[in-house]
Amino acid sequence: MAFTLYQLDGCPYCEKVADRMDELDLDYDTVWVDALHSQRNEVKRVSGQRGVPVIVDEDRGVTMAESDRIVEYLETSYA
Repeated sequence: MAFTLYQLDGCPYCEKVADRMDELDLDYDTVWVDALHSQRNEVKRVSGQRGVPVIVDEDRGVTMAESDRIVEYLETSYA
């Protein structure tokens, strides 16, 4: 499995996603993003917006934002 999680240090929504990924024993790479929205160009390029968290599930071709949606996707697809 190849996941990338874009997250911001100290972001509770990001931590929610990371915690669930850890509970599901999913391997993922973390990309730490800048606190300034205007500097989150890589997140914008990948997802079309600058908010975090964002996951990229390369195996399934899925890119998704919004922590509740991400957790639901992970539980439906990998639990």
